[in-house]
Amino acid sequence: MDTDEITSRLNRIESLLSTLIKKEKPRDYYTTAEIAKILGKAEFTVREWARNGRIWAEKRQCGRGRSREWMISHVELERIQDEGLLPD
Repeated sequence: MDTDEITSRLNRIESLLSTLIKKEKPRDYYTTAEIAKILGKAEFTVREWARNGRIWAEKRQCGRGRSREWMISHVELERIQDEGLLPD
């Protein structure tokens, strides 16, 4: 292997590492809309999963007043992707 090829490979590796570092870090919690987008499902479907206990989710305060929305943890998102929905 000549030095030009080594240099080219190192530059490629450096570029890929830079891209990985800039990538968005996972959040602690996601909304049903965010989970739906990640999983390629409708937001209504994700809300129903939460309401029916098919995923672990919790209602959290959002905005002002008494409104609350389902929030799903990053750990639960990974579990859904790996194992699927909880049984009925």
